Amino acid sequence: MEITILNLAAMITFVLITLVLMELFSKGIRNLAKRAGAKPGVLYAVRDVMRVVWLLLAATGIISYMGLASQYTILTVSGVVGIAITLSLQSTLSNLISGIFLFYDKTIRLYDEVQFGGVRGTIVYIALRSTWIKAQDGSLVMVSNSNLASGPLINFTAKERLKHLTSTT
Repeated sequence: MEITILNLAAMITFVLITLVLMELFSKGIRNLAKRAGAKPGVLYAVRDVMRVVWLLLAATGIISYMGLASQYTILTVSGVVGIAITLSLQSTLSNLISGIFLFYDKTIRLYDEVQFGGVRGTIVYIALRSTWIKAQDGSLVMVSNSNLASGPLINFTAKERLKHLTSTT
């Protein structure tokens, strides 16, 4: 393919549009993670992963546009890579999504008195992948958020906070 000013402008426009979209998406993910109580290290990791995704997307678009690889080849390779990444991160993604839902649904908060799986104690730490419960005997129990979300979880201190959800009229 011959590189003309028009082709170059189209490639630059594509790169800039994907950059803006990826930054907006990354900012949204970081805001959700921040609201869920993620540490700064997690936020930086999300930012770095999103930049790598952007670079791969931009490189793929340019390679396809220049005709160096067919769209079907790029689609096939990206599909296989996507499946491999998803399968390898399945439990981590499950815990992460469960952590976001636990926080968003206001099911648990710090210092709530809970009972889960025979352990009764106080929630002392909520992260994206796990929640820490300080048991009544002083031991620290770390529960993955996917297990916590699948229950059964009894929250003894959320009665007032969640009253509007459980009241019948």
